[in-house]
Amino acid sequence: MPPKGAAKVAVVVKGWPRLSETFIAQELVALQRAGLDFDIWSLRHPTDTKTHPLHDQFTGKLVYLPEYLSKSPLRTALGVLRNLVRPRFYRALAIWLGDLRRDKTRNRIRRFGQACVMARELPAETEALYAHFLHTPASVTRYAAIMRGIPWAVSAHAKDIWTSPEWELREKLQASTEGAAFLATCTGVGADHLRALADTPERVMLIYHGLDMARFPPPPERSAGTETCNILSVGRLVEKKGFDNLIEALALLPESVQWHWHHIGGGTLSGKLEAQAEAAGIADKITWHGAQDQPFVIDAMRNADIFALPSRIAEDGDRDGLPNVLMEAASQKLAILSTSVSAIPEFIDTGTHGILSSDTPEALAQALNTLASDGALRMKLADNAYRRLLDEFAMQPGIDTLYQRLTQLINRRP
Repeated sequence: MPPKGAAKVAVVVKGWPRLSETFIAQELVALQRAGLDFDIWSLRHPTDTKTHPLHDQFTGKLVYLPEYLSKSPLRTALGVLRNLVRPRFYRALAIWLGDLRRDKTRNRIRRFGQACVMARELPAETEALYAHFLHTPASVTRYAAIMRGIPWAVSAHAKDIWTSPEWELREKLQASTEGAAFLATCTGVGADHLRALADTPERVMLIYHGLDMARFPPPPERSAGTETCNILSVGRLVEKKGFDNLIEALALLPESVQWHWHHIGGGTLSGKLEAQAEAAGIADKITWHGAQDQPFVIDAMRNADIFALPSRIAEDGDRDGLPNVLMEAASQKLAILSTSVSAIPEFIDTGTHGILSSDTPEALAQALNTLASDGALRMKLADNAYRRLLDEFAMQPGIDTLYQRLTQLINRRP
């Protein structure tokens, strides 16, 4: 535990709370329990109607930055005016102008305005900044850190790594451009990509999120036999999740397979996917649950036979990292079907801990048929994934490393 009165870290997130980012909530609550003194600064107000129990466990201060500068003109103006007298404001301004020349968007302007507000409103005892996501949150954090003359760090995950321009990733990882003191990322494939862009490979650390098993009940007793195979998916209805391919795959299953698909999650493609299911003639075998809280998700996992996550690479390059929901499914000894996209094979060896197929409907249908028809195989794969989760993907080792690096960051402030 740090001494009483230890300097604070300011943690910058896209939005708080967000159901789709419970891995962030898990990390922050664990860091707080470890003794890290921090507040959360959110770039957006929440849009989810439900929250996760983890969100209620955070006891620090929560500050919302102006989501739209035009709606907070006085707060934005005060932020800019206060920072004009800071010697390092003009260094931050120069870096931002260089970024703006290459990215002439309103979002880039908003990033700088939010950074000015944050730099003005940060408590005097703030010693370091830490952002989640390498795109917008890291930009706001970087500009504000430069203005205040304090170090900053960042965690990178999936979309932020694969859809951000290379020049921006590279500059956020260089000492000469006031880049991050360190970057933590949750997949080996992401770490390799970012190390190639950093001025020193040590700047990038691989830290798996892991799973806090204390939050989950012991797995249920499962049997090989089932009359109707309940297939469960949890994830946002967006392109990279590949649920359109899964719907097509379900329509290809032979009539001898009795199945029902349950989907949990919201997203922009909900109407399109529901229409696809209607057109395929399988809508009566699908239940769309919408966004739900963690107790609902766990209960659904305990009553399912197969967990399906048909991830793929979207047209804009966006892709999953290592979805925590796969580890959650493993915690309940639920047989997993997924794809070989990104870091998923870092947790699942196909044929040992689950089945990884290609993301084509035909391949997914074949894998579903195999799992639905072989209860003994489902139990074997689920048992193996559960053991790997316990042995190699516990949460605490990563939290210990991150806590150590963040406290070192506080101590190295100029």
